Amino acid sequence: MAENNQKQENYVVLARKYRPQDFNELLGQDALVQTLTNAIRNNRLHHAYILTGIRGVGKTTTARIIAKALNCIGKDSREGPTINPCGICENCRAIAESRHIDVLELDAASRTGVDDMREILDGVRYKPTNGNYKIYIIDEVHMLSKSAFNALLKTLEEPPSHVIFIFATTEIRKVPITVLSRCQRFDLQRLSIDTLIGHFKNILSKEGLQAEDEALHMIAKAADGSCRDGLSLLDQAISLGSGTIKTDVVKNMIGLADRNQTFDLFEKLVSGDINKTVAILDEMYKNGATPLTTLQDLVNITHMIAKAKIVPTYMNDDSLSENEKDLCAKLSSTISIAVLSKIWQMMIKGLGELNTAPVQIDALEMILIRIAYSASLPTPSELLHDVKKNSNLRNVSLSAEQAPAPVFTQPVAPANQTANSKESANGNINTPEELLAYLENSKKILLSYSLKNDLSFNSFCFGKMSITVSDKINNDFLLNLQNVLIEATGQKWDIEIQRGQLGETIADKEQAQDNANKKSVSDLPLVKAILAEFNGAKIETLTRKIHTEEKSEISFEDNNNYFDEDL
Repeated sequence: MAENNQKQENYVVLARKYRPQDFNELLGQDALVQTLTNAIRNNRLHHAYILTGIRGVGKTTTARIIAKALNCIGKDSREGPTINPCGICENCRAIAESRHIDVLELDAASRTGVDDMREILDGVRYKPTNGNYKIYIIDEVHMLSKSAFNALLKTLEEPPSHVIFIFATTEIRKVPITVLSRCQRFDLQRLSIDTLIGHFKNILSKEGLQAEDEALHMIAKAADGSCRDGLSLLDQAISLGSGTIKTDVVKNMIGLADRNQTFDLFEKLVSGDINKTVAILDEMYKNGATPLTTLQDLVNITHMIAKAKIVPTYMNDDSLSENEKDLCAKLSSTISIAVLSKIWQMMIKGLGELNTAPVQIDALEMILIRIAYSASLPTPSELLHDVKKNSNLRNVSLSAEQAPAPVFTQPVAPANQTANSKESANGNINTPEELLAYLENSKKILLSYSLKNDLSFNSFCFGKMSITVSDKINNDFLLNLQNVLIEATGQKWDIEIQRGQLGETIADKEQAQDNANKKSVSDLPLVKAILAEFNGAKIETLTRKIHTEEKSEISFEDNNNYFDEDL
């Protein structure tokens, strides 16, 4: 019993037991290793380094390896840095155990103040005791206060030759640029799934344990590029499986459903089979799948198929399993990018809904029902094609000779504002529309709005007008209008003002003209067929376009879904 207790006390988790001890064991950071190796070999060491990346990719480990490389004395007590620290000399062992007197590992999260930084920097001027360099490793450096950063700046810019700073952070954007500019920056990359699987197999071989390949793939994928996260999951899987890592155990541990079930769910989803979609989801949920993980998997599948459709060579990617390649080959040729984009947007919105839903599985069912229902709906272009086909209108010509065309002449024509403004500059304002065009072109917003909406013209000729105004008109409107007319025409106008019931305003005329244009367009054969096909649809806007030949763009509105068609 005492022996078993001793073994339990001495157990070291895999993430610590198999921590890299030199550059050769550092995984997935080839650029960093090459740069530091060349710097040590050519004696071009920088006085400050900053390491950034997600949790568990080796920032603190890399800092310790650098410290070993600079302070290793080897078996023969040699001097100077080496790219291959021995790991057995007193300096290497002390650094690995975080007890070296010249290598100070500090946690900025617990020592954030300026007084803490001053205490640290007091020892900078003293030469190292046992090593070649005095090295300061500050973890989570972004947690330092502004005053602490300021206290560090001068020493960081010009430290003594025997001092090297190594910073580590997961929040590089929170580090002041004044600090970043004084450091060599290294961005540690996420570890690939293949790299993690290879690392897991190497560890399991040394531990004398067995594991199924699919189980290791699941753990590596769940680690999301973090070696420490992956080893923690591997430790947990070993305990759950009593020394053998099995796929079923890992599924239950992580909350994953069978990958093939997820593929079946996606197929039924995009085919619009709501009954089977809900049935498969229920079975997956009973087997331990979490709603959030299931939806995230569906998002990844959507992206995978879209990428395979756009970049066919992606089908040869080694990171894809055979089942994933089969699914891409099957669906990429049958689902359009428009449908995949629509599904993607609905799923991304659904992720936010899951976080606020009282019962996540119910929310996921509603999300998938919505997607399955919409996935089978045709796109606007397909609808228009069907309307043309079913209405025998494929050969309809929309020229002016065959069908009535919208007039598109408005009381105020924005396209003619430049011409109107030139005429106004020559003193020619002969209509209310020309006056309004001048006001809009001159950026007289309040005047133009009042002229358009709050008064009606009884008569208008050059130099004289009679208007009826509403109670909304500002008191200084007349003075401002007179000043604008003098500016535009060079003479004072005779303006007769009446108060009372307004006649037809310029805004009323524009609305009447717009309604007439819509009526004219709605008489076109194709438009009639579209309006008849979509119950409740209406013409929302008409926009004039000038191409090589003049065309009209019509926007239809149907239950808040819009689509445009050039006629």
